Formats: sequence, structure tokens, C-alpha cells
Amino acid sequence: MQHGNAHGHGHRQHRIVVIGAGYAGAIAAGRLARRLRREDVAITLVNAEPDFVERVRMHQLAVGQELRPRPFSEMFAGTGVRLRLARVTAVDADGRTVSITEAEPDGSSGPGAANGFGSSDGSSASDGLGGSGASSNSGVEELPYDTLVYALGSVWNTHDVPGAADHAHDIAGRPGALRLRERLAALGAGQPVVVVGGGLTGLEAATEIAEARPDLEVALAARGALGDWLSPKGARHLRKVMAGLGITVHENTTVTGVGADRITTTAGEMPAAVTIWTTGFAAHPIAQATTLKTDATGRIEVDGTMRSLSHPDVYAIGDAALAQGPGDKPLRMSCASGVPMAWQAADSIAARLTGTKSPTAPLRYFNQCISLGRKEGLIQYVTADDRARTAALTGRLAAFYKELVCKGAAWGVANPTLAVPTRRRPTVLRPTPTPPPTPAEATTA
Repeated sequence: MQHGNAHGHGHRQHRIVVIGAGYAGAIAAGRLARRLRREDVAITLVNAEPDFVERVRMHQLAVGQELRPRPFSEMFAGTGVRLRLARVTAVDADGRTVSITEAEPDGSSGPGAANGFGSSDGSSASDGLGGSGASSNSGVEELPYDTLVYALGSVWNTHDVPGAADHAHDIAGRPGALRLRERLAALGAGQPVVVVGGGLTGLEAATEIAEARPDLEVALAARGALGDWLSPKGARHLRKVMAGLGITVHENTTVTGVGADRITTTAGEMPAAVTIWTTGFAAHPIAQATTLKTDATGRIEVDGTMRSLSHPDVYAIGDAALAQGPGDKPLRMSCASGVPMAWQAADSIAARLTGTKSPTAPLRYFNQCISLGRKEGLIQYVTADDRARTAALTGRLAAFYKELVCKGAAWGVANPTLAVPTRRRPTVLRPTPTPPPTPAEATTA
């Protein structure tokens, strides 16, 4: 089977395939398109949904707020990026192909589908891919690549708690948030809603629901103390806002089971007409099924340029990648990590293809931005390695700041070079030949 290699003289385009169009994947594709000449590279972005999903706003979608649609067709108009609406089913890192199937019209990918906000980037780990390739009767298409940017992000993590996958709701992606929205809308006054998980996603979900639906009994179950990673000022403000919204907080509580109308915890049973599960994210499972070097959690191990430690033609970014931050601490799964990872990967790939020096910038943190409903927020300033500083911004100003950050993140996807004019450089690196057939294939040919 011929993979589009040019015959005779001349050279074919270098095929760059980006899988997953959350914050990280979408930014990387757009930034590459602005760094490289169209005649030299073919950039394909594979994603299951036609619109960019602002993963940091899924809690807003869940309570019925309308989010502005951000179609990729507009975002990438005139850039040369080719969008394929498809789901990634497998990656062959040795044969340099990605297997895809056409996405459902609604872009849904079943329970727990996420998008790579990164994954982050979060994300948005909708699976997706594109490019020209061979099709088989099963509806699976093989997309060959010369360089792969893996940005499938993360999916919700039930930690195998009994009943969580069957009865709990997730807001890791758009399909889950829309299912939760329908369920919340059907709830009558006084019904109990329990948010499991006291991290950023849990805090944002609980406060958004309590503010939008003061008639519901909202509770939060946190494994540790509420906001135990925040500065004293940040933690005090968080408690004040939660109390003001009437949220019951169950601290140092581990949820051991989820039923249709209740949850079981280490402290006993708790009624829950709706359970929302926000106990963290898990890397999209596809990476672990490949020969790519991953850690125990299935995140792809990368160097400082976001290049895979095992496969030099693969770059991983966003929630799917295990990148080292300051103090050799792995970067957390977040938009704050995924966006600079995407810049780094795109610039590294462009430098490698054009024969220029690859810039590396240290990836570091500045703050954690938490929305607490529409009128309240908390900006916790942090050290480069993500530990809380004493300073925190609170109240309406923090809510305004967080909104700017969310808008800025979406703007950054559409403006991946941050509106700085860039020069498209010619490539010098020729695509490596398609791998030769195996002896078995050669004998049957």
C-alpha cells in the first residue's frame, strides 16, 4: 500500500498529525501552521467534535449557562490545518500510523469521554484524528504520519469505586456536562446533590451549582481538609464562600460506593439524587496500549522539548504527557501546564524541521485560578513548582480575573503565537521513508 510517497525526484510534504484538539492540541496545530510553509508540511488535526470545548467552563455548561460556540472551521480558516472529525482508536508508534473511525454526528464518545485540557490541556481530550490514509471495510482508517503530536488529554477517573461509573456524573468533557445539565434541570427543590472531590474541579462545580440552584441541598465530600493546599488566606476565603452558598462540606471523607440515590462513605451513607465525580483525571488509555514509554499512570514520558523518550517522531503535550517542571516535579494536569507545553512542542518541531535552534523555556506556575460561582473567585499565587504563596486575590476581582484567564485561554487557541507576527520557514528535514514491509508482508505481496 502506498502512503503518498512521491515517486522519482522532488519531495513530498512532511505529514504532521495532531490527535486531540483540546487547549494543547489545538494550540500546537495552529502554531505549527504559522511557523512552517504550507508547501512543505501537511498538518492534520483529528478530533471527535467540530467545536473547541472550553473544558474550564464545563461546570457553567452543567448549570444551564450557554457557552459561545467556537467552531474549528472558523478557528483554523486560512491556516492550512486540515480538520478530521474522527475518533482515534489506536496509535502504532513503530509503524507511524494512527487508526481512526469517523465520529458520531454529535461528537459524543460515550460515557467518560473527555477532551485534552489539558489537557487541559483540560482539556479537552476528545479523541480525534485526520489525514489521508488507507481505509478498511471495518470503517477504521489508517493515517500515516512523519511527526505525531499526541494530545488526547485525560478522561475522568473513578478510581474503580463501585458504582461510580454507573451512577455518578462527570464534567470532564462536553457530553458529560450536557448529561448532568439535563439531570440537574429535572431536580425538584430540596433534592440532595453531592460533589465528590475537593480539588479545583470539585470546588468550581459545587459553588456553581449552589449559586445557580439555591433550592438544592449541595454537599461536597473531600478526602482531606477543605482547600488544604491553599494559603491560610485562600482557605479562609474558600470556607466563607462555601458557607455563604449553603454548601455542606464533609471533610476527611472517602467515598467508597455510589448508588442511584445515595453514596457510601467511610462515615456512613449520604443521600444523593445526583452524584458528581471530580476526583481527578486519568490519562487517555490509548497511550498505554502503544509501545510509547509511559509511566505507571499511562502518561507519555517526554524530554524538555516534549519529545517522547522512546519514539523521536512523537511529541506528547497536555494531560497525556509526563513533563518535568521545576524541582523535577511532574507538571499537574491543567490548562496552565498544557498551553506552554503546546508552545514548546510546536516550536521544537518547527526548529527540528527547519534546522534552527530549538528554544526551551522552563515550564513553571504563577497562580491557581478558581471560580466560585459567577460573582466570587480565588486566585492563589504559587511558587514556580506550584506550592501556595501567602498572597491570594479574592472576591469579585478574583472572579473577574478568572474570567479573563478563561477568555484568554480560548483567545490563545485562536491566536497560537499570541498575535506576534511569525515567519513561515522552509523545512530542511526530509520525511523519513515509510518503514519497509515485514518479511511476511513481502512474501505475500
